[in-house]
Amino acid sequence: MTDEHHHRPPCAAGTGPRLAPLSEDGWDPSARELLAPLPRDADGRPANVFTTLVRHPGLFRHFLPFGTYLLRDGRLPGRTRELLILRTACNTGAAYEWGRHVPLARAAGVTDEEIRRVGTGPDAQGWTPADARLLRAADELHRDARLSAATWSALAADHDEAQLIEITMLVGQYHMVAFFLNSAGTPLEPGFDAETLPAPTGTAHGDA
Repeated sequence: MTDEHHHRPPCAAGTGPRLAPLSEDGWDPSARELLAPLPRDADGRPANVFTTLVRHPGLFRHFLPFGTYLLRDGRLPGRTRELLILRTACNTGAAYEWGRHVPLARAAGVTDEEIRRVGTGPDAQGWTPADARLLRAADELHRDARLSAATWSALAADHDEAQLIEITMLVGQYHMVAFFLNSAGTPLEPGFDAETLPAPTGTAHGDA
C-alpha cells in the first residue's frame, strides 16, 4: 500500500461495509508501521476504525496524532470529553462511535443512567447545570456550527480559554470521524454493541 494507491471497496453495496477493515494478512509494511503502536482489542486486533482508515496511509499518519492528543492528552477532563463525544455520536447517528465510547465514558465516571440519558439531551431531568451546558454546546455546534453567546459565556465560567477551544475542536473532530464511519459503513466490533445508540432528542434538531 502506498500513499498514492487507492483501494476499491471490496463489498457490493448493501452487502457489508463500503470499505472493509484490512485484515492483518493484507497489511503491507506501511500499514504495519502505522498500526503497530496502536492498542489492540481483546481479540488481538486494532479497532476497525484504524484498519479501515489506514487504507489512506498519508492521511492516517497525520490524523492519528491529533486524534490521540484530543483523546489522551487534551485539557478537558475525561468525563467532559466523553459526554461531548457521546452526544455528538447521537447527533450524527454514529453507532460505531457510540459503541466504542460507551466503555470510555464509564471509565471516566459517566454512569449507565447518564449514558442512557445522553440521547434525551440537555433538558432531561437529572443533569447538573455543568453537564447540561456541555450537551447544549454539542447540540449548538452540530446544529449551528457555532456556540451561542449564552452558552459560550456559561462554559467560560467553568473552563479556561484552552478548554473552550478544545470543546469546539473535539466536537468537530468527532463529527469528522462520524462522517467517515457512517459513509464507509465501518462495522462495530463484537462486544462493543451492548448499548444501542439512542435517537437524539432535545435541541439538536430544533430551530436555529
